[in-house]
Amino acid sequence: MEPREPKIQSKSWNHEIEKEILSSWEKNDIYKFSITDRPAFVIDTPPPYPSGKPWHMGAAAHYAQIDMIARTARMTGRNVLFPIGIDRNGLPVEIYTEKKYKVRMRQMDRQKFLDLCKGALDELEAEMLEIMKNMGLSGNFKEYYRTDSDEYRALTQRTFIELWNRGLVYLANRPNNYCSDCGTTIADAEIIYDDLPTKLVYMKFKLAGSDEQIIIASTRPELLFACQAVIVNPEDERYLDYQNKQVVLPLFGRTVPVRFHHSAKPEFGSGAVMVCSYGDQNDVQVFRELGLKEIVALNENGFTSESAGPYSGLRVNQARAKVVEDLKAAGLVEKEESIMHRTPLCERSKTPIEIIPLHDYYVKQLDFVPQLREMSAKLKFHPEMHRQILLNWLDSIAIDWPVSRRRFYGTEIPIWYCNSCKSPTLPEPGKYYRPWKEKPPFSSCPKCGATEFTGEDRTFDTWMDSSISPLFVTKFSKDQRLYDYAYPAALRPQAKDIIRTWLHYTMLRCVQLTDQVPWTDVWIMGYGVDEKGEKMSKSKGNVIDPFPVIQRYGADTFRFWSASEANLGYDFRCSEQRIAGAQKFMSKLWNVGRFLSSFDFADKPAELEASDKWILSELAKLTEECKRGYEEYNFFVPANAIRDFAWNVFAAHYLEMVKARAYSPEKPGHKSALYTLHKCLSTVLLLLAPITPFITEELWTKIYSDKSIHHQDMPYHNGQLAETDMTKFTKTITDFNSLVWNKKKETISPETGKPLSLKDPINIAVPEDLAIFGKDLEEMHNLQK
Repeated sequence: MEPREPKIQSKSWNHEIEKEILSSWEKNDIYKFSITDRPAFVIDTPPPYPSGKPWHMGAAAHYAQIDMIARTARMTGRNVLFPIGIDRNGLPVEIYTEKKYKVRMRQMDRQKFLDLCKGALDELEAEMLEIMKNMGLSGNFKEYYRTDSDEYRALTQRTFIELWNRGLVYLANRPNNYCSDCGTTIADAEIIYDDLPTKLVYMKFKLAGSDEQIIIASTRPELLFACQAVIVNPEDERYLDYQNKQVVLPLFGRTVPVRFHHSAKPEFGSGAVMVCSYGDQNDVQVFRELGLKEIVALNENGFTSESAGPYSGLRVNQARAKVVEDLKAAGLVEKEESIMHRTPLCERSKTPIEIIPLHDYYVKQLDFVPQLREMSAKLKFHPEMHRQILLNWLDSIAIDWPVSRRRFYGTEIPIWYCNSCKSPTLPEPGKYYRPWKEKPPFSSCPKCGATEFTGEDRTFDTWMDSSISPLFVTKFSKDQRLYDYAYPAALRPQAKDIIRTWLHYTMLRCVQLTDQVPWTDVWIMGYGVDEKGEKMSKSKGNVIDPFPVIQRYGADTFRFWSASEANLGYDFRCSEQRIAGAQKFMSKLWNVGRFLSSFDFADKPAELEASDKWILSELAKLTEECKRGYEEYNFFVPANAIRDFAWNVFAAHYLEMVKARAYSPEKPGHKSALYTLHKCLSTVLLLLAPITPFITEELWTKIYSDKSIHHQDMPYHNGQLAETDMTKFTKTITDFNSLVWNKKKETISPETGKPLSLKDPINIAVPEDLAIFGKDLEEMHNLQK
């Protein structure tokens, strides 16, 4: 008896159907979140930054996997809040806007520049949201947020005002990291290091009152004029007699003392080091320890100050070249060495940073490091190996967090200064303030009673905004009922390169404001790299745009590639060829689903056939493996396990073994075959739904139910596993089947003169250890006894 017409008519999976399915999900609002009695599962989704086209494939893969987390949580009984946001503050958009419109931020009206930034962001954001939707993200797009919205910035300012009122913010004039290209202070967490070629210049200093020389080696000869001491190691026998003597600075004629200090390395250069304000962080430390008076060497534009005398008003490299030229002309250079020097660079512009004394606002973090370290132990890291990045960063923190920036497109610092007594006054929290263009919301200075004010024109470090994301999405200070239900969040998903910034600063701020760690779990994904293993970046030109790839192959193919390629926490290679390979599995799954859609369902019979028990054992094993992977948020595990089961075991072997029983109602075991076939397919669809939501939805609703697969429970959630373990037979069965197939290929038919077809009879006996599967194997291979 032939099966009926298949419920699924289309002979191949057409990813164009994804648009229809997406439209249906949106129309029916199937992912709507509301407070229920189920446990909340809040994802502190990273808001992507639209800094320019294209959004690269590695980032898109990251967000596809965050959606897999959300879908898995829904199918295991959690009430999922999956917010979508766009990060729109900070330096990248300013740089993008300057390039796009060929303008300079500081040479035009501030409001006009901000309007240009907003327009550029709107264009980039629209494409980014479109990609996220087309990938099938089940997030809350209807209420997506922007970090530059009045509501978000008002919360950033509210939290700053609260920290100010609690004494956790202060103003200080300190040596600070400064990027002259970006024109602003940057925090330690925004610095990267690279080994760059430079010259180590050996300069001749004289001991004061004598002709004796001392050689000082430095990579920063341009800072000679800002030198306030020469240090030598107290254990360096060459300089034991130099303590407290004076040396004369070449070219400048000023005398400075020689001091002992443990940071001087006898093996570097001459072992004698000049201490300037400021060549590096060691200079800063030595100035503090020895009580030296600083000389401001550079201004905020990166030019040498008036203290440089004839070398003032120059860029650092210009000053260096001129100083070395004059030293050589005066015979004051002993030699130069070419070396590779570990240089601190601005993470954004890749410009060497300078250290300049500046007035900045600081948020206290040093006092919180022990508490953060203790509380971080409660966090579960996926994978565990990335916890160490956070711990190493906490151990390295040396100063409080400078949060003021000399930029335009960011959340303004909500402070007005009294023109009379200069004291700062902060407004009441609750609205978004722009002191640089607005009058203060108060009429007089609380300190002296004066009525004239000047508004602060600086903005916050963008991490001040990003670090409150879990508070914003759970409606901190706005909706107490939702906040109590949803905070702390369940999960922070993010990339490993911003653990020391976004992860750390969010922990710091949320612990300060709520005395709680803002999530229970942290999920860290590796980098998407190109086929050569290099990290993708726009500057390298190796970025693959995911949008045309998704249009060409479909979201499910892209998502399955992402899951099957990226083992959690490790870097993964991005290749269109490998994505095309993932499409083959979509075709295989569709073909299996179409074939089975022609068979009726059957209830589980009292007794299952041996072949059915065997494949259900394999299905139970698959289910356990998927459960492990999903609980670890490692989609590499279920993706590869499902593909291996569905393609290499279920379709290749079991399906062929039971076709005869499935086709023939009169055969013993017919209902057992139908029950098992549909049990396997329905379970595979459920297990695969978080990874490939479109094809599983289409097959599920066409074959099994008119209700979305994404409203079903995972098959392991209620303990629906097989009773008998027969997986010990798997290798024997697959080996025997391969043996028969190969034998037929090798056997020439006397009738046709060609190798036997798979349907032709052949004289091979079923081995004794497979006797319980004998009937199915004989029918499958047309074995002759």
